[in-house]
Amino acid sequence: MDDLLREFSREQKDLTQILHKVQAEYGYIPAQAIRRVAEHLNTTENEVYGVLTFYKAYRLQPRGKHLVTVCQGTSCHIRGGAGVFDEMKKELGVEPGETTPDRMFSLETVNCLGCCAIGPTVVVNGTYYSHVSVEDVHSIIAEYRKRK
Repeated sequence: MDDLLREFSREQKDLTQILHKVQAEYGYIPAQAIRRVAEHLNTTENEVYGVLTFYKAYRLQPRGKHLVTVCQGTSCHIRGGAGVFDEMKKELGVEPGETTPDRMFSLETVNCLGCCAIGPTVVVNGTYYSHVSVEDVHSIIAEYRKRK
């Protein structure tokens, strides 16, 4: 952490760059990093935490091996995306922004993936699944559970 912080000034303007670098290093922003960044910038942990929670790009928990993103856009929604999303939460046992206890899966939502014609759409580790039905959810997740 000390080596990482040496790359930056002690000015508040460097906060987001520092946080991006910390996340790149650890995969998320650990609590001890929040303390160290606050000390380095001579600010409060609350100030750092406020920035972390304002921007969706930062993670406060480690992400799972497999990132599952479910589109919640209007086009996906009207084609059954809400049911797909509910089934995905049930299958993984987590809410959006959470990671399964075994750290295999993290669940996220997005407002639009820009592929409305093929919705409902689920993306796992960058692989797009189109026209996903509630019945498809189990087989999609089973495919990644096999890959341990």
